[in-house]
Amino acid sequence: MTDKNKSESKPGLLKRLRSSLNSGNSWLTTDISEMLSGGIIDEEFLEDLEMRLLSADVGVDATENLLQPLHDKLKRDEKSDTKAVLDILRSGMLDILKPIEKPLDFDRVRDQNVPLVILMVGINGAGKTTTIGKLATQSLRRLRTVMLAAGDTFRAAAVEQLQTWGERNQVPVISQGTGADPAAVIFDAMQAAASRNINVLIADTAGRLHTQSNLMEELKKIKRVMGKQHPDAPHETLLVIDSSQGQNALQQAREFHKAIGVDGLVLSKLDGSAKGGILLAIAKELAIPVRFIGIGEGINDLIPFDAEQYVDALLADEHDDTYQKAN
Repeated sequence: MTDKNKSESKPGLLKRLRSSLNSGNSWLTTDISEMLSGGIIDEEFLEDLEMRLLSADVGVDATENLLQPLHDKLKRDEKSDTKAVLDILRSGMLDILKPIEKPLDFDRVRDQNVPLVILMVGINGAGKTTTIGKLATQSLRRLRTVMLAAGDTFRAAAVEQLQTWGERNQVPVISQGTGADPAAVIFDAMQAAASRNINVLIADTAGRLHTQSNLMEELKKIKRVMGKQHPDAPHETLLVIDSSQGQNALQQAREFHKAIGVDGLVLSKLDGSAKGGILLAIAKELAIPVRFIGIGEGINDLIPFDAEQYVDALLADEHDDTYQKAN
């Protein structure tokens, strides 16, 4: 996408993101003017705001960070207004989220004979396979050749779902029978991708809970086997997290990152979440780059993470353009 097209699409993208988060109305701004009685920041206001942030899964550490400037204003006995409070919150949120705004680098592998290998991980139901299909589409739009590896060999339905995405995108899918060794399937796919000069190989894995130590060990094995094919593989381990799971999503990120090392996150199902603050908690604690966010079921609803757009969508309702910045 050219810079011109990117700029032109931003207002529409922001509107879609706003409508996905909280069904178009912010969990902060709806009643904030009523909360600020007489434009004065007081203890009652800060307690109410703290509860809103915590209820939105922003997390204790991030919430304390966001509220500290407002506590300082209270100590100085300064009056304020809705816009001033939102400005402080916006600045604080961007301080937390900007460092993790790191798009996936499709050109990170400089050797033309080596594909960019992306390993997809996550728990059951997080939206991993659907994300793979959407990511394949994005890769094709960047004029990359793509191959998929059906590393979820525990469920026949998972292989069929991936093959459906392969047919939709007209890209090859490497698979074996149900119960095959996932590491062997992905190893074969890496060899096939290299021999066919494929640019991007996206490997699926079986969904697993972060508490299932045997399955986490299997992921470690998969990564070791991939490293035998190419020392830098996988070049990207992407963890798909269901944003509606709140603090459990943070725990998943902790455990997957601890077990196998996560290079980037995909925050899925934001259209089904009434909160969206969990990303602040994850960013504050783990600082793992966020590559994409999912804002719907459509093929175009996987978008690169943009911290400003995300914060603007959280802080403004669908009828308020206060924070829609012109580029």
